[in-house]
Amino acid sequence: MSPRTSKPHEIVERALELSTADGCVVIADEQSSANLRWAGNALTTNGVTRGRTLTVIATVDGSQGTASGVVSRSAVTADDIEPLVRAAEAAARGAGPAEDAQPLVEGTPASPGFADAPAETTSAVFADFAPALGEAFARARAGGRELYGFANHEMTSTYIGTSTGLRLRHDQPNGTLELNAKSPDRTRSAWAGISTRDFNDVDPAAMDADLARRLGWAGRRIELPAGRYETLLPPTAVADLLVYQMWSSAARDAAEGRTVFSKPGGGTRVGETLSPLPLTLRSDPHEPGLESAPFVIAHSSGDDASVFDNGLPITPTDWVRDGKLEHLVTTRHSAGLTGLPVAPGAGNLILDGGGERSLEEMVAGTARGLLLTCLWYIREVDPATLLLTGLTRDGVYLVENGEVVGEVNNFRFNESPVDLLTRASEAGRTERTLPREWGDWFTRAAMPALRVPHFNMSSVSQGV
Repeated sequence: MSPRTSKPHEIVERALELSTADGCVVIADEQSSANLRWAGNALTTNGVTRGRTLTVIATVDGSQGTASGVVSRSAVTADDIEPLVRAAEAAARGAGPAEDAQPLVEGTPASPGFADAPAETTSAVFADFAPALGEAFARARAGGRELYGFANHEMTSTYIGTSTGLRLRHDQPNGTLELNAKSPDRTRSAWAGISTRDFNDVDPAAMDADLARRLGWAGRRIELPAGRYETLLPPTAVADLLVYQMWSSAARDAAEGRTVFSKPGGGTRVGETLSPLPLTLRSDPHEPGLESAPFVIAHSSGDDASVFDNGLPITPTDWVRDGKLEHLVTTRHSAGLTGLPVAPGAGNLILDGGGERSLEEMVAGTARGLLLTCLWYIREVDPATLLLTGLTRDGVYLVENGEVVGEVNNFRFNESPVDLLTRASEAGRTERTLPREWGDWFTRAAMPALRVPHFNMSSVSQGV
């Protein structure tokens, strides 16, 4: 195997061949990316990158249990494989028994294309998008506004091989577009974002038209005090809140009394009603347009993931069904501790069960309230209630008698997503969206807008 031409599946096989541990899992991630950046209605930079990361997980059986050692390195060639394998084995032999130890997942027939070259992206992914973006620049320039933003497309091919016979592969495309419009004096700003698999479904003209409308709303400025307001949360804001909720829903943490999903007196809140609305929060690796890995890919262990579960199938899971809590994120280890069924975390999140009204129609049905654009700088205040704080950004608008009458100041909010589900009085039409705060880590989401009475704007913010 040539150091320069080694293929991912060859690297995986070689690492497994070199292993002297009792068990071994090898994960090879081949990543390519292409990006565009623009400012002031003009492209500024573009680029293409390539990268490789190899993770070796060694397991060593002992009289007191099985230990694991995990080592990851980037830019790995054939010459680097044996030192990496030995480092993982040394880490395992120097560690105590792993609390989450389980038998490695047994092998099945190899994934189609396991021995094929990795999928790659190139700047060609922007072949149709870039000219459309240029046309949006021209319209924005003529309309007296400036467009700023970033488009990024990544393709990650992940190969998993184990000493128990697994040979799995998954190709994950991931595209994001963030578009920001500003007035020439930079006093007004509006934002829009979208996730995509291939940029064929992205319409810069439509996004620019929406931003132009929002900049128009901001022509009138209204100062409002802190307080509780009926608030319309757009899909991106709902996604940011519910993604954080999902990240905070480990079964073990709940069973040990450490989270909002802990039941007073012991146990978990699985089976309790969280929302009076018939909302279903779910994940499905085969969801059209939001496809994600259909098996566990775990580079490290934690309360919501285990390296011993690598390759475990991920099936469609309802976290909340018709308003009732159905599942928490559960590894094989935490299933044994809690008595809950195994439910691995997944790479997408969908909230269904709302009505068919668009956000615009929900605005038209609002007597008086606030319309948000997005949230940012979200931080946890209290894990026991999942109380979060954060700021509004790029446009908060006052709605009166079904019409937006102007832009108001930004706020700091203090709310729990679990409590918001309890209090939400209306959910709109589910649509694919991009979580703005968590977009660097989680992009595949589909959410409705939510109407929340008495949303807590705890203080006025000077953010933009």
